[in-house]
Amino acid sequence: MKTAIIGSGFIGRAWAITFARAGHEVRLWDKDADALPKALAFIGEMLPDLAANDLLGGSEPAEVKARIHLEADLAAALDDVDHVQENAPEQVELKRTLFTDLDRLAPAKAVLASSTSAILPSAFMEHLPGRQRGLVCHPINPPYLVPAVEVCPSPWTSQEAMGKAADFMRSCGQSPLVMKREIDGFIMNRLQGALLEEAFRLVADDIASVEDIDVGLRDGLALRWSFMGPFETIDLNAPGGVRDYAERYQGIYANIFPSVQHRVDWAGPVMEQVEAERSALLPRDKLGERQMWRDRRLMALLAHKRKAAKDIGK
Repeated sequence: MKTAIIGSGFIGRAWAITFARAGHEVRLWDKDADALPKALAFIGEMLPDLAANDLLGGSEPAEVKARIHLEADLAAALDDVDHVQENAPEQVELKRTLFTDLDRLAPAKAVLASSTSAILPSAFMEHLPGRQRGLVCHPINPPYLVPAVEVCPSPWTSQEAMGKAADFMRSCGQSPLVMKREIDGFIMNRLQGALLEEAFRLVADDIASVEDIDVGLRDGLALRWSFMGPFETIDLNAPGGVRDYAERYQGIYANIFPSVQHRVDWAGPVMEQVEAERSALLPRDKLGERQMWRDRRLMALLAHKRKAAKDIGK
């Protein structure tokens, strides 16, 4: 398939890797033409690490990079494409203007997808003549390491467009969450937000340290959550399955509920403690180094999960 990626920042260049390693042709466009070579240089640096972890689908780094073409002209980038992935800054009016151009220039067959993490598609797609093909495909960054992607419709998105977007994402090795309707935060940020709200409360209420909370996730819940979700977790945690779990343990959570009915301002006084504890564990000048460590650990985890899935299939 022919794809166009609009915006070459962190998300755009990550999508370029994702689409190209799946064998799709990628045209990468940015209104700042000087940003394009920088994006391609980043991609070139990342591909060997992915190849070392067998995360390029059997392709060599040079093959994947050759599928990515830099385009300075928007119309040329959109010519005869099947999927458009927009990655502009989180500004409603900017996206409204940009999608006006995308809808006008992209062929009628093309799905118009936004990577927005916070703006509902109805806020910037309602005015489009082709609004039935507009939707959100929101990844967790970087999508070439984290396969989940939210496919969220506007009130006017057709089922055909939703199906095409989900199928395309699957063809790229992604795991689409096909939403039934739009809602603030989509799915993953709402789940993550609930966890972060409680984490900040526990620190602010002097229940636990930042590191103890991280240990609880890292060495506790996340071990299961790395290969199954919360519903499967509870389905397997009671002899009779999910209904049995609810009957046994719902009372525990009902008792907890009143104590979570207050918000803590994340940027308020609690941040002094959170930042101090995190800085003691990781000096601020080491953030970039640790981010690279994180990405390499994600590569190893993803490679392990894919190998395990193949072994189970055998």
